[in-house]
Amino acid sequence: QVQLVESGGGLVQPGGSLRLSCAASGFTLDSYTIAWFRQAPGKEREGVSCITSDGYTFNVDSVKGRFTLSRDNAKNTVYLQMNSLKPEDTAVYYCATDMTPFQVFCTVVTGRYGYWGQGTQVTVSS
Repeated sequence: QVQLVESGGGLVQPGGSLRLSCAASGFTLDSYTIAWFRQAPGKEREGVSCITSDGYTFNVDSVKGRFTLSRDNAKNTVYLQMNSLKPEDTAVYYCATDMTPFQVFCTVVTGRYGYWGQGTQVTVSS
């Protein structure tokens, strides 16, 4: 059974950092693309970043230079390092996979992903 579990969210001041984790079970994460999305109150879910099995990464413009993806295959986990956080980064963050192996590129189109975690809350506030 494919399962994704996010952790690492919390309350942080503007300019601070957080590292989110996406731990996978039921499959070997290193063969698949993992994407991160977020949803702020009253807004639609939006894509943030993704990483392929080969390490290709994509970040949307609003987080470029601030968010970095990495993977620890031994722990079957993908990390989203978030630096220089802004109040507008406040949202519930979700990781997802489409279970298509060995993709060359990835995108953060919500409809492509069929397996989702439960989300972790990130609040950026002073």
